[in-house]
Amino acid sequence: MNKEEINKLSGIILDSAIEVHRQLGPGLLESVYEICLCRELELRKIRFLKQVPIPIIYKGEKLNYDYRIDLLVENEIIVELKSVDILHSVFDAQLLTYLRLFDKKLGLLINFNVPKLVDGFKRLINGYF
Repeated sequence: MNKEEINKLSGIILDSAIEVHRQLGPGLLESVYEICLCRELELRKIRFLKQVPIPIIYKGEKLNYDYRIDLLVENEIIVELKSVDILHSVFDAQLLTYLRLFDKKLGLLINFNVPKLVDGFKRLINGYF
């Protein structure tokens, strides 16, 4: 997928998240937003995987650890969902780490616990994009 296609896809994901937020509003659990966003992506014919295991390799050894990313959309964009009062910088670091581990360029951090979703949306890039 080229840069233009990835940017278009990120717009579809944001639009889908806005629709979920419009329907549900803030204040619910992250898991509720996740299942509804997945349904919205399905309705838009967007492929995704949810709760994708993250391989943890330490000193060349794969360790068993139950760490997962929320969504991998079209095998290109990592989407990390939150429902928190404040997006702390540790969430940025978390998403950037996921991008490096999966060798992906674009990640979206979406916090549903805001009055307007555009205020809870961040786009993070791994390296040059």
